[in-house]
Amino acid sequence: MALLIVGLVIFFATHYFTALARNARAGLIQRVGEGPYKGLYSLVTLIGFALIVIGWRSADASALYAPPAFLRHATLGLMPFATILIIAAYAPAGRIAATVKHPMLAAIKIWAFAHLLSNGEVRSVLLFGAFLVFAVIDRIAVKRRGESGRPAGSIVNDVIVVAAGLLAYGAIYLWAHAWIAGVPLRY
Repeated sequence: MALLIVGLVIFFATHYFTALARNARAGLIQRVGEGPYKGLYSLVTLIGFALIVIGWRSADASALYAPPAFLRHATLGLMPFATILIIAAYAPAGRIAATVKHPMLAAIKIWAFAHLLSNGEVRSVLLFGAFLVFAVIDRIAVKRRGESGRPAGSIVNDVIVVAAGLLAYGAIYLWAHAWIAGVPLRY
């Protein structure tokens, strides 16, 4: 459990730094340069993420609550929306990205909430709860900064985003979830 907690602290420390300490971030970039800052940020974030994955897989799976079996289907039903929004966050903007405004944060909220529905072990509640809290706090910070998202682009971009999101979901369902989390999706 300690590795999971350390990973979460490292991962979210970097993200909260960029979300909440904008002046300190700008000062650091000015001192070391944008390239070195981005490299260090990426390295620290990747270390945190690796520790989260290793920590979650090795943490005790004691149950905090026992979700009903039907909530697994709710999780499976919500996850395509999360994968579509993740793709929308990085693809050329369409109406989906413009409507949602911050598709990555929306995707994180859906992903975390969906997994809290079907995972009641302490390690999962800690993991998904931390991501849900982060996404809510970061969305509030983004709104306070006045960031409004991207303007709407072509509907063709949305078709591509939906297709890519569903393909990503299929890959996660069939293969990647078992590889990353050590839990195959067999419902």
